[in-house]
Amino acid sequence: MNAYLKRRLLVLSGILLIVALCGILKGSVNIPFTQLLLKENQPIVNLRILRILVAIVAGSGLAASGVVLQAILRNPLAEPYLLGTSSGAGLGAVIAIIIGASGLYLPLAAFIGAISSIVLVYNLARQNNKIPEQSLILSGVIISVALSAIMVFLVSISSNEVLHSITWWLWGNLQVYDIGLLATAGIIVFSGIIAIYIFSQDLNAISLGEEEAMHLGIDVEATKKILILITSVIISSVVCICGIIGFVGLMIPHMMRLVVGPNHKILIPATCLAAAVFMVACDILSRVIFPPLEIPIGVITAILGAPTFIFLLKRSQRAK
Repeated sequence: MNAYLKRRLLVLSGILLIVALCGILKGSVNIPFTQLLLKENQPIVNLRILRILVAIVAGSGLAASGVVLQAILRNPLAEPYLLGTSSGAGLGAVIAIIIGASGLYLPLAAFIGAISSIVLVYNLARQNNKIPEQSLILSGVIISVALSAIMVFLVSISSNEVLHSITWWLWGNLQVYDIGLLATAGIIVFSGIIAIYIFSQDLNAISLGEEEAMHLGIDVEATKKILILITSVIISSVVCICGIIGFVGLMIPHMMRLVVGPNHKILIPATCLAAAVFMVACDILSRVIFPPLEIPIGVITAILGAPTFIFLLKRSQRAK
């Protein structure tokens, strides 16, 4: 890693610290910097620090998963929820809300739903112990549509109160259900990111094509299975703590490729840092636009992400 790329990582780290500080100070109730350590402000400060940690964990996990899936599927439109995790987690959460489950039961139901959908997709796509890219994508689409249909049916027969809770969860939020759950998810997500980083050279080779990777001595199928398993656990962990947040795992990897290039040794950490900055900034916006109301963070990421991605898409088309 050359000095130029190291400086970019340091810049991203500095931006994250600045945005995190703003996230502590800004909200429906602003806290002056000079009063940050006052005892009466500590409950609000502690709550916002936890939200920032959730944003960092979720952003990093979604972005790293997006990088991996775009590489192993060699599809620029691949994103973390391609494997049906969003629909599976959404269905699990909807069922939990309808039956009145709360607290830790809600994220647990979402986690089980996400893992179950991935198992279905994997087994549907597997052919002779191999996982063809097109079969994996199509299987993800099929399972997502089927589970989404069941979820919409359950939502349509729910009461207004239940409908509000479902909508709030499906669009994502950074509310901390339990510090222990956050710590567990954080350990899983960052352990997964470290494992993904270990495979960065393999991802570089696979991105060029499976035949090229095999000539370099890489067991492509085994690597794909391991990375799909890792990303599945990461995505499920993220979904269970903050719901479904779109565009982060699709948009941020594209943006960072333009900034640092396609080398996964630098792309993975840069994408994680950039996604963490983006998520913390979106959380600030969700709390300050209509105080004291809070907008689901998935709405903010979609509003900011959709036009940004369209711009990047048009720019890449003009470059060709």
